[in-house]
Amino acid sequence: MYFMKLRRIAALSLMAALLIGTSSLPTTALANPGPLHTNARASALIDVESGRLLFSSNGDTSMRIASLTKIMTAIVAIDNGKLTDKVKTSKRAVGKEGSSIYLQLGEEMSLLNMLYGLMLRSGNDAATAIAEHVGGSEEGFVHLMNEKATFLGLTHTQFKNPHGLDEEGHYSSANDLAKLTAYALKNEVFAEIVSTRVKKVPNPHEKWEYSYTNKNKMLSMYEGADGVKTGYTKKSLRCLVSSATREGQQLAAVTINDGDDWADHRKMLDWGFGNYPLKEIAAKGQQISGYPYTIGQSFKYPLAEEEANDIQSRLVLHEMDSIRYTLGERGILEWHMNNVKIGAVPVYDVASPKLEQSMKSQKYLQSLADFQKATNQDLRKPIFGSVIKVLDALFEH
Repeated sequence: MYFMKLRRIAALSLMAALLIGTSSLPTTALANPGPLHTNARASALIDVESGRLLFSSNGDTSMRIASLTKIMTAIVAIDNGKLTDKVKTSKRAVGKEGSSIYLQLGEEMSLLNMLYGLMLRSGNDAATAIAEHVGGSEEGFVHLMNEKATFLGLTHTQFKNPHGLDEEGHYSSANDLAKLTAYALKNEVFAEIVSTRVKKVPNPHEKWEYSYTNKNKMLSMYEGADGVKTGYTKKSLRCLVSSATREGQQLAAVTINDGDDWADHRKMLDWGFGNYPLKEIAAKGQQISGYPYTIGQSFKYPLAEEEANDIQSRLVLHEMDSIRYTLGERGILEWHMNNVKIGAVPVYDVASPKLEQSMKSQKYLQSLADFQKATNQDLRKPIFGSVIKVLDALFEH
């Protein structure tokens, strides 16, 4: 059996060459990308789809991160809460110092609208109210935040609160924040919230609505900008996570303690898009040469032009008595660059029904349904076109 596996892997060499030859990988080599410098104490740049870190400076150093904390607060709330729920503001939330959306004691607001206040206006009162509602207590919610950090492999991160006010033992790193942001931006609800420039929210106290204007200036300063979060405390100084999408590629930039962050983020994003465009290595439904199998999921990866010839593929087939084989998966097509695994996609029979199934989990689809319901509850405001892409994703096959 062991030698059979070796034969199966070795037999792929011709197929690998064929796949690479028919993809959109560049064939000419250019010089290495030029150097990138920022004014930040720590910085990182990541390709969202692949999770590849394109640039890192002092990226694994744990530091104070101010309101960048709220990226984790938001995604944990989306993953664990119900967006239509009414969140009641406690005395502890009302009294939270720092940036605020000025919630009143006992005021109720949908979790979705509270998340807009959290991410657009950086409300510390909203962060506390959300934590108490979703986690049962602020401490319970912080436990969920640290569980998520462990799940995502954020080894230089620890949370002590949901808002990011300075506290000993509360920290993260530029690389960890880049990985967290890449994860969060794949959630359409999160992505919709952080890309919103202005959000109108029902006001239970007056006839006029609350109006939350996004503090993230990158949304108007940079073409294609679509997130994510600003942050500042006296000890952390200026912190920023931004994202932008151009020609189907989304990048996220992180800086910690950067006095010129707006300019640095424009420079970082330009550098990433210019030097590491996203390339389709394999397309869903593409048949594997020499085998009665097809690729079950598209695989894209950002590559500098001189890296094209470093990509290699390896097919690993499952044994017929394995659980994966029984469930319809015939193997895994792995992709390697310089002997480092950079990705893998499932392999199915050519006519397998698995090819038509959505890759999104039921819990994820329910979150999108909750987004629709929570938005519809606001009868004063019609559903604008920005929501349509979320609804389309809900019914995607």
